[in-house]
Amino acid sequence: MTQQLFSSSCPDCDGHDRREFLKTSVIGGLGLATSAMAPGILSPTLTLAAAKKAANATSSETLVGMLYKSLNDDQRKAVTFEFNHPLRSKVDANWRITPQKISQFFTPDQQAMIREIFLGVHNPEYVDSVLTHIKDDDGELGNYSVAIFGQPGSGSFEFVLTGRHCTMRCDGDSVEGAAFGGPIFYGHAAGTFNEEPTHPGNVYWFQAKRANEVFEALSGRQRELALQLGDPRKEQATTTVQLKKQGLAGLPFSEMSRDQKGLAERVLSDLLLPFRKKDVDEAMHLIRKNGSLDQLHLSFYKNLDIGSDGVWDVWQLESPNMVWYFRGSPHVHVWVNIQA
Repeated sequence: MTQQLFSSSCPDCDGHDRREFLKTSVIGGLGLATSAMAPGILSPTLTLAAAKKAANATSSETLVGMLYKSLNDDQRKAVTFEFNHPLRSKVDANWRITPQKISQFFTPDQQAMIREIFLGVHNPEYVDSVLTHIKDDDGELGNYSVAIFGQPGSGSFEFVLTGRHCTMRCDGDSVEGAAFGGPIFYGHAAGTFNEEPTHPGNVYWFQAKRANEVFEALSGRQRELALQLGDPRKEQATTTVQLKKQGLAGLPFSEMSRDQKGLAERVLSDLLLPFRKKDVDEAMHLIRKNGSLDQLHLSFYKNLDIGSDGVWDVWQLESPNMVWYFRGSPHVHVWVNIQA
């Protein structure tokens, strides 16, 4: 049953809306949980009809609250923390926020809720690609781990899911002035650790291709500003996404033509494509500081060019309140931090 819950495909739901199938799975699990769990774990007033209504709201935040209520004492001790615990703000490329794997520590009903929370913070049109990266990188979502900080419904809470190539957050806007609720990480190694220059099968390589379209449209002088000859930022967990308030390298958006800025905005659209609209809107509001993108700088790094083909595998967008660092060598790692 666990393997079915975390499969990236559903052979029994062809011809049906994917999201409706997932909602139905969660609703069914909640019904079982209501009848099978010990009294007091779920509110006695949480009828199946109420559970259905909550699940149909398709809110990941709502499901975090329901997951929290379903935890027994041992689970709470292992995966819940105070809101300001330092673990909440950590980000890394491959780590477990708690030692317990989802598939081994949670009931099937709780696993279904966790899966729906994860899917709910992503764009429904891109969720299959996200699941591809999860499957390729660590077999299934059940091999990842989660933690809940604060108490859902109290005004301050955050759900964090981590594992190989993933730090994902769901915060219900508890973390003011931080897109996605804090720094996030996503990535993909598509079949091999050392990917080929064209990164075949990598579900995020399209973002780098779009950025390279901007480079191709630059003048000679602009390319000199954008192309960096030194090393990019080091991957050092949360330090990787440390913001730099001044002395930013690269080509400022303010020195781009109108057409070039249009291409650069398409890069931003592609970077935000995997995520739900709510988080995209918040991120763009923060990125467009004072209503403009002119404070952004675009950099490409020459010395990590796989295959020496002039298609830059490592690049970043940076401003005093943002870093979106795409490291495509030896495979794709993406580090993101956007603050007010």
